Amino acid sequence: MTTLTLEKPPRHTLEPPRPRAATPKSRPASRAASNAASNAASNAASSTVILRDPVHGLVTFERPEEEIVIRLFEAREVQRLRRIRQLGLSSLAYPGADHTRFSHAAGAAFVMTRLLSRLRSIHDALPFWQRVTTERAREALAAALLHDLGHGPFSHLFEEVIPGSEPHESWTRRIVLDPGTDVHRILAGFDPTLPERVADLVEGRHELTYLARAVSGSFDVDRCDYLLRDAYSTGVGYGRFDLDWLLRSLRFGLPDSDGAAPPLAIDGEKGIPAIESFFLARLFMFQQVYFHKTERACEWMLARALERARLLLADGTRLPGTPPGLVSLAREGTATLGDYLALDDPSLWVALSAWRGANDPVLADLVDRLHARRLFKTLELHGEQATPRGRLEALETAREAAATTAFDPNVYVGLDVASTVAFDDGDDPLLVVLPGERTRSLAEVSFLLGRLRGEKMERVRLVFAPELRELVGAALRA
Repeated sequence: MTTLTLEKPPRHTLEPPRPRAATPKSRPASRAASNAASNAASNAASSTVILRDPVHGLVTFERPEEEIVIRLFEAREVQRLRRIRQLGLSSLAYPGADHTRFSHAAGAAFVMTRLLSRLRSIHDALPFWQRVTTERAREALAAALLHDLGHGPFSHLFEEVIPGSEPHESWTRRIVLDPGTDVHRILAGFDPTLPERVADLVEGRHELTYLARAVSGSFDVDRCDYLLRDAYSTGVGYGRFDLDWLLRSLRFGLPDSDGAAPPLAIDGEKGIPAIESFFLARLFMFQQVYFHKTERACEWMLARALERARLLLADGTRLPGTPPGLVSLAREGTATLGDYLALDDPSLWVALSAWRGANDPVLADLVDRLHARRLFKTLELHGEQATPRGRLEALETAREAAATTAFDPNVYVGLDVASTVAFDDGDDPLLVVLPGERTRSLAEVSFLLGRLRGEKMERVRLVFAPELRELVGAALRA
């Protein structure tokens, strides 16, 4: 498992006071001075955190503005992220993919420290009210750390199988703004208005355009960390890119209107190879990891199991081991913040294990297969069969074949369509600033990105129980 080791620099050693002839009051005074010095050394040590990270190397949070990261590490809601895997069930395909959302959050915050350093090295060209102040840096660091705070178990899959449930972004906002959370208390301790500002920044709203895009944009600190971290943990080299040169190639673009803060931009053609490698790394990670057939089959099975459990719970069926938050979400579409925060990967695995003894045979079978890694198989569709009409016909054919067996075709045969756009700068254009302050879009300057712009990568697969493999294959070939 990828871990982050928390270290603190050694505390300063205080030399013992030299012996001297003292009055009875001198010894307590000396002890008080020694205690005060010890407390000062302890406080100095606690204001610095060093992380040994396999992706970024030595990660430090030691500037005064970075104290907010150190404080937020102690929040229960942040520590919960240690119990949620970044890639859900990917470890069933890539054994090393056990890294957590906590390690990613810490990595994103560190990338933000590097980005802020770059911005400060060039922000003298901006009016003073648009520069990176300590307060703005604190907001950006907190938003980078907390951007995934509201994720449920098993990453994005959890919110997809609960119709009408709030997305993780909404839960993040609730956690940050709720006065009863540790995160809110820590943020408000710095500034009573900070929770609201951080919640807005996580959603990409800020008076400084370049900070908003750095937290939530086509090129942001979130992607900069998760691509590298996911590639490292899965052992897939395609997700690597030159982060050092990419950060060095950033500059401020031209503002959209008078008085507006500028967006981020690429400084001339020297940054083109680095930004190309970033978007290509994202595309390759979707091809090799996020759309991997085993991972998609695992997610299909888990989604069917959770949907089955949701229907049973909504009908009033009692399923032993089910967390209260999941019961509330299934029956009411929402949950109290406390119940939601109690949901994590271990609590869901406990429930899945308990459901193996459920009276519903389909639910019991699905979770037993997941528990033993007896996974569904996939058959990728190509050409005519992959078209919108062809894929539905293939699904119907496969389900008709399954209907001749004891398996429920609506559960044990399905269609999985995974897609992403290789490069899309329509809503969040990242421009290149050429000599003479001329600007061009990335698609105009980069041959590669120009070809990839708007192109959709799609993988269309049938998913079915392994017992149906030969039957389905024969039916599709007929």
